[in-house]
Amino acid sequence: MRRCLLFLLYWSFASPLLRPDGPPFDLYGPKVDLHVKRGDVTLPASETPNLIPGDRLWIHPDLPDSQATHFVLVVAFLRGSTNPPPSGWFTRVETWTHDVHNEGVFVTVPAEAQQALLFLAPETGGDFNTLRKAVRDEPGSFVRAAQDLEAASWERMRLETYLSDVKVTSQYDPTALKTRAELAARSLGIKINESCFARPADQQASCLSQNSEGMVLDDANAQSLVSQLTTGSALDLVNQLSASSMGGGGVYSPYVGAIIDTAKILSSLHTAHFQYIPALALPTADSLNLRLNMPPSFSNPKSVVVVALPPIGPSKPEPLNPVGPGQSLCALKPGLVLPAEGAPLLFATQLAHDLVLHIESGGAQSQHAVDVPLKADPAGGGLVPAQPLPPLPAGELTGIVRGKWGFDDWNGPAFQLFSPQQGQWTVASSDRTALVVGREDTFHLDGQSTVCVEKVEEQAASGQSVSLPWKPLKPATLEVSVPLKNASPGPVDIAVYQYGETKPDRLTMVAYDAAASLDRLTICSGDASALLKGSRLDQVAKAQIGGIAFTPGALDRVGNADRLAMIAAEATSSLESGKPYTARVSLKDGRILDAPVTVMPPRPQVTLLGKGVQIDAATPLIKLGSQDDLPAAGRLVFFLRSGVPPAFPRDEKIEFAAADASFHSMLSLSDGSLMLEDADTAVASLEPLAHFGPSAFGPVRIRPVSADGAAGDWLPLGTLVRLPGFAELRCPRSASKPCLLSGSNLFLAESFSSSPAFDDPTDVAPELTDTEIVVPHPSNGVLYLKLRDDPTTVQMLTLPVTPIVQAATLPARKLMPIPAPSEAPPSSPPAAQPSPPIAPPPAAPQPNNAPPANAPPSGQSYETSSPFSAGPHTPPSELET
Repeated sequence: MRRCLLFLLYWSFASPLLRPDGPPFDLYGPKVDLHVKRGDVTLPASETPNLIPGDRLWIHPDLPDSQATHFVLVVAFLRGSTNPPPSGWFTRVETWTHDVHNEGVFVTVPAEAQQALLFLAPETGGDFNTLRKAVRDEPGSFVRAAQDLEAASWERMRLETYLSDVKVTSQYDPTALKTRAELAARSLGIKINESCFARPADQQASCLSQNSEGMVLDDANAQSLVSQLTTGSALDLVNQLSASSMGGGGVYSPYVGAIIDTAKILSSLHTAHFQYIPALALPTADSLNLRLNMPPSFSNPKSVVVVALPPIGPSKPEPLNPVGPGQSLCALKPGLVLPAEGAPLLFATQLAHDLVLHIESGGAQSQHAVDVPLKADPAGGGLVPAQPLPPLPAGELTGIVRGKWGFDDWNGPAFQLFSPQQGQWTVASSDRTALVVGREDTFHLDGQSTVCVEKVEEQAASGQSVSLPWKPLKPATLEVSVPLKNASPGPVDIAVYQYGETKPDRLTMVAYDAAASLDRLTICSGDASALLKGSRLDQVAKAQIGGIAFTPGALDRVGNADRLAMIAAEATSSLESGKPYTARVSLKDGRILDAPVTVMPPRPQVTLLGKGVQIDAATPLIKLGSQDDLPAAGRLVFFLRSGVPPAFPRDEKIEFAAADASFHSMLSLSDGSLMLEDADTAVASLEPLAHFGPSAFGPVRIRPVSADGAAGDWLPLGTLVRLPGFAELRCPRSASKPCLLSGSNLFLAESFSSSPAFDDPTDVAPELTDTEIVVPHPSNGVLYLKLRDDPTTVQMLTLPVTPIVQAATLPARKLMPIPAPSEAPPSSPPAAQPSPPIAPPPAAPQPNNAPPANAPPSGQSYETSSPFSAGPHTPPSELET
C-alpha cells in the first residue's frame, strides 16, 4: 500500500510534465525586462549568455497597470550548493511602486557569486524573509534549479525555432518543406521523425510539429539532461512512467528530466504560505518571456515563480563548424549560404550577435578586406549575408566569420570563396574539334572555377539562345552537352554566364561531319610501327611524334573500336619510354587532332638460328617434304639468339603458340625447357604431343616475353603435323595392282599416290575408322602421300613391302568404298565359274624361283573376292612375288 501511494503521488505530480498531448510550460507568464552593463557596454537579455561579478543589472518587471495583486520581486545571488549566500545578496523590489514600475531597479552582481535567481511572489507579511531563509537553508536545491532552468530555457528556444520554421515553410513554400526541415534540424541539433516525409505533402508539417516535446535534442548538453531520467533513486519509477501510454510510450521531452527534478526540489520547499513553481525564461530582445507549467495560486500556499538568470562565470561559446570544409563557394551567387553546424544556440538565440563575414584576398591584403553583415538562417542550413556583397577582386578569397558572443569577441570558421573573372573559359585542347553532327555530343571547358557558373547557352543562328546541360567534372572543368542530332556542319557559338558578371564568356567551335575519335597511340621504343586506337580511323592521313612521321597501315576493328597500325618513316629508338608525347594526327579533311602517346620500353627481340626434330629411330620414318613440317610426336629443338637486349636475360621466356591461339606454352630457364648455350644464345626444346595432346596441329610460332610482360614479334616456326602410325604394307607382285596399307590413325593422311606429281591420287575418306586402306603400288619402293595437317606438301613413305603369296591368304572383305548405284556397271547374269581344283598333296620344296607347289595349272583361270585381283580370270602367276 505504501508503494502504491508513493506511485500515485509521484504520478499525480509528474504526469502533467510527461504527457505528450500538451507541451509543459505552455502558460504565458509576465515579462521581465533585463539589461546587463559591463564596463561601457550594455546588452539586452537576449544577447547575454553569462554574467560576471561586477556586472550591473537593470531589471524591470513588465506588469500591467491593472495588476490586481502586488508582486514582490526578489533578486538572489548564490555561491554554490555548499556555501549559503550572505543576507546582503538578496534584494527586495516592490514592483507596484511608481519608480520601479516606470524605471526598474539596478542590481550589481557581487564578487564570488556563482548563480542568480529571480523570485516573483505575491505580497504577504514576511514574504522576503521567508524566501531568503528558504534559499539560505537549502542553497543546493536552488543552485540545481538555476542550472536546470537555464539549460531547459535554451533548449525550449531551439524547439520553438524549429517549429516556427516548419510552420512558415509549410505555408509559403510546401515543396521545400523536406529540404528546409532537414537543414533546420541539422542547424538546431534536433533529431526528427524522417517517416513524416513519406506522408502526403499536406500532412508533413503537422507530422513534424506534433508531439514536439518528444523530439530529441541531439547534442551533449541535451544528453546530459536526458540522462537525469536514468539516475538517482527514481530510476525504476521514471522508466515505468515513461514507457506507459499515458507517459508518452517512451517518448519524453528533452528537458523533462530537468523539470522533474527541479519541480521535485522546489515542491519539497513549500511552506504554509508559499509553494515554488519553476518558469522558463525565453529572452527576446531585452525581455525575459516567462513560461509556466502550472497556474499560479494566489491562496495559501501562494505560488512563487522561480526564474533563472544567465549563469555567472566565463562565457563558453559553442563551436561552429563548416559543412564540407575546404569546399569553395561562389561569393557573388545570389542566396549565398555559408553551410555550418555544431552551434545550435547560435541559430536559436541572439547570444551570437553583430556577425560579419570578413573577406580577404591573397591571405591578408587589407586594401581588399571587406566586412559583410551575416545572419543565422537555420532553415537555410547556415549563415547568410544580410545584404548583397560588394564588388570583390577576382580569384580565390577567404571569408572568416567574426562577431560577438555576449560581451566577448568571437571568431568563427573560415570559408573558401571564389570571385569570377571574365574571359577565363576556354575549350579544352583535346576537344577543339570534338563536335560532330548527327549525335548528342559533349565537350569540355577549362577555366578557374565551376562554382560561379550560372548557365551555359548555345547562340543559334536565328538569334535564339538554347540552354545547354552542363555539370562540373573537376573544380575547374565543365562538361557541356550539345544537341547536334539534326544540326548541320558549321560554327557553334557558346556563351558561359557567371554570377556577378554582366557579360558572358563567348566561345566559337566548329561542328564537323562524323570524324575520327582518337583514344591513344601506343608504341615500343625501337618498333617500326605504332598502334592507334579510336573510331573512324579510316580518316587518318598521317601522324607525327617527336619529329618522326608515321603513315597509316593495316586497319582492323575490335569490338566497337578501330585499331590502325602506323608505320614509322624512320627509326623510333629516339623515343624515350615513360616520357609524355603528343601525336599530331592529320585527317584527310585537313583537321588536326591530338592524341596522347604511350612509349613503352623496347620489346625483346630474338633471331631463329635453326630448328630440328628428334624422333624415335624405331618409328617408321616419313621423309617430310618441307623443313617447316614439324612432327607432333617428336621433340622440337630450336636455337634462338637475343637481339634486344644483347644478352639473353635469365628471366626472359619464350612463348610457343598456335597461329590461331588455340594452344600455347611458356618456355623458360627455370623449368628446363630453355637452356643457355652462351650469353646470347639459348636452345629450346618441346614435345608438342606431351604438352598439348593429340589434337595440336597447324602453323605454330614463337616470340620472346620479358619479365615485365612485354612481348616481342612473332616468329613463324613451322607447321605442326600429326603422322599416322604405319604398320605394314602388303603388295602383290604386279606393279599395276594396289597394295594394302595397315596402321593406326590412317585418317591423318589425306591422299596417296605412286608419283610425286600426284597424277592419279587415292583419297582417304576423312571419316575412315578402319586400320587398313588400299593404296597405290609404290614406285621404286616409295609411296607418296599428303598429310591432312599440311595438304600442300608431298611427303614420302619408305615402309618395307610385305609380298602377298596367293589370293587365298588375302582377307575376304571389301575395303574400297562401295560405288554409288549410278556408278555401278550394268547388271548381267553371273557367269558360271569352274570349281577350284582340289589341292594335291604337299610336294617337296622347290627352288626359290620355282612356282609354289600348290599353284593351279598354268593357264587355268580363278576367281577371288580380294580387291587386289586384276579381274576374274587372272593367271595365278601374276599373284606370285
